[in-house]
Amino acid sequence: MVPIEIIEKRIYLLRGKKVMIDSHLAELYGVETKQLKRQVRRNVERFPDDFMFELTQEEYQDFLRRQFGTLKRGKYSKYIPYAFTEQGIAMLSSVLNSKRAIQVNIQVMRAFVKLREMLTTHKELARKLEQLEKKYDAQFKIVFDAIHQLMAPPKKPHRKIGFHREGK
Repeated sequence: MVPIEIIEKRIYLLRGKKVMIDSHLAELYGVETKQLKRQVRRNVERFPDDFMFELTQEEYQDFLRRQFGTLKRGKYSKYIPYAFTEQGIAMLSSVLNSKRAIQVNIQVMRAFVKLREMLTTHKELARKLEQLEKKYDAQFKIVFDAIHQLMAPPKKPHRKIGFHREGK
């Protein structure tokens, strides 16, 4: 059985959606990526755009660089991967009809539910904090400001990779 923590690390945010990449899913299901893609292409009517989409060349390059840093020539697939949303992953279990696919699918669905619960908990915490701020406004302003700073995601400026000429 695949631990949920491993699955959680393979859920990415692309185009504003939480998705998993075809090669990672194939690895979890214990099949080759080309076999998974073949089954998807044979059943393409089961995978509308909100279930699955193909990354653009730019998204793919950005995704690889973010995951692996410097790319080595010939190590990564030349084929653009598919990204599957939660509904698309659920549909994969009907396309890949094996006991392992069903078990892995259950674990993947649990990972998505756990992520959703964590996001809901974070929103609930923010709402409760806002209520406390209204109640104890000036007395604890410094404490509330510190808590807000801790809750905010770190702001890192994105640096462009490569050589850039001035004026362009």
